[in-house]
Amino acid sequence: MEVKPISRHTLQRLPYYLHYLQALQQEQVARISAPTMAADLHLNEVKVRKDLASVSHTGGKPKTGFAVDELIADIEEHLGYHNIRDIVLVGVGHLGRALLHYRGFEAIGYRFVAAFDNDPQRIGTEVNGIPVFSTNELADYCHRHNICLGVITVPADSAQAVADRLIDGQVLAIWNFAPVRLTVPEDILVQNENMASSLAVLSDHLKMKLDDEL
Repeated sequence: MEVKPISRHTLQRLPYYLHYLQALQQEQVARISAPTMAADLHLNEVKVRKDLASVSHTGGKPKTGFAVDELIADIEEHLGYHNIRDIVLVGVGHLGRALLHYRGFEAIGYRFVAAFDNDPQRIGTEVNGIPVFSTNELADYCHRHNICLGVITVPADSAQAVADRLIDGQVLAIWNFAPVRLTVPEDILVQNENMASSLAVLSDHLKMKLDDEL
């Protein structure tokens, strides 16, 4: 069945819906309504209705709502969780190694097949069974193995060069953990995870809370 295109904002909310629905499934809840979901997740009811309508093949029924099992299957289909995609990571430092050890990626449709680094002591080793190659091999590897996504966990001053190699390898998307904005073609999606910005927000919030207590 053809998957309907949905907005990026809806895509970002789908994992939260899925986690919520999986918890209901564990409790053997058979059906759920959009208003109940919206209330439980503290979201706008109209937004939740539109999100669910964009992914549900059967739609919700008046009064009884959506079948939980069917809605889970629909969301997982839209997120591609049943189609394992091979991905690579560049930068086998502390963060990179942590991601390579994370066991949750295959559950959401991704599998690390290779890692890359420019440190001779890391090249030729394995991390969690994943081989580490030289970054000089990155573009050719991605091209030969049809890699769709590259994860960047290198320092900021190396990130653009790594992105260029990934693009040369014809990846479709980049997950960037380096604290720098990348310059990429319009058809390449970049998802930035700027931990410094997130920590700044948390720090400001904590400062205000702690100052109020003084």
